[in-house]
Amino acid sequence: MPLLAIETTCDETAAAIVTRGRDVLSSVVASQEALHAQWRGIVPEVASRAHVERIIPVIDEALSRAGVTRADLTAVAVAVRPGLVGSLLVGLSAGKAIAAALGIPIVGYDHIAAHLYACRLAHGERMRYPCVGLVASGGHTSLFRLRGPIDLERLGGTIDDAAGEAFDKAASVLGLGYPGGPEIERAAVGGNPRAYRLPRPLANDRERLDLSFSGLKTALRYLVRPPGAPADVPPPLGQKCADLAASFQQAVVDSILAKLSLALDRTGCQTLAIGGGVASNTLLRESVENLGRSRGVDVLIPPRSLCTDNAAMGAIGWERLERGEDDGLKLDVSPGTDRTAARRK
Repeated sequence: MPLLAIETTCDETAAAIVTRGRDVLSSVVASQEALHAQWRGIVPEVASRAHVERIIPVIDEALSRAGVTRADLTAVAVAVRPGLVGSLLVGLSAGKAIAAALGIPIVGYDHIAAHLYACRLAHGERMRYPCVGLVASGGHTSLFRLRGPIDLERLGGTIDDAAGEAFDKAASVLGLGYPGGPEIERAAVGGNPRAYRLPRPLANDRERLDLSFSGLKTALRYLVRPPGAPADVPPPLGQKCADLAASFQQAVVDSILAKLSLALDRTGCQTLAIGGGVASNTLLRESVENLGRSRGVDVLIPPRSLCTDNAAMGAIGWERLERGEDDGLKLDVSPGTDRTAARRK
């Protein structure tokens, strides 16, 4: 019983074919990194136009790799929140057209919940509820208590930049490429993570589960170009660049770990699930694993291919389909934020 899952929330055009048993028969992702590199960030209009060009070829490739035809599909699941409205509408339009033509159900799913559902795909029955979930990506850095696959309670999150966004901006300050997360990680190899004393805003605040990366980003900028310095100060090179990258990366990871530890204290949960593009970062993955071992908590992190935006995590659509739900052609997008998404069941 193959499900077609579609993901176009931001700048990745993705489609996957997933069975009712959550076996991923194919997963195709068309990246837009090269399109947005010149701006060092996502340009919504460029992203939505690229989705229009790529959505049908990506779906066709997913069907071909899975060895199924459109006529074999039993349902469609499409990401409808949160995200860029133009991008979301492209995926939804394609999904509706296929569902209407074939007379099959269509359900919308939450992109944030799907990032955590990737842990269910990767680890199966080890995904126990309730659990603490962290989604860290370019647009979101939030903590949740998961009562079930699609029942999320937001515990806290960033009050300014998301972790991935902070990495992008830090990479720009250091004269590195885009996207910033992988660039910072590569530059940090051989660097001393304690070379510079960078702040960990809110890390010691035990009253709330919020994070902040804006001040950290500003502190890095002042190390590279102090207030009053000429605008054309060249970016650091060699060991200094490596030390700055390593120090920044360590500060981001330390901030996240502090809030994960607090969330575990608050909830008493014995399972910790991590998702989102920043979960691809090696230091974060290793540090969270160490946190889990020290506390006797089961840590679930998907493989990197399921951390960055993909449609395989749209297997979460089966959670609604198995309840007999069908949104039909009335389904609409809800760009919103992870705050609004978490209130939806």
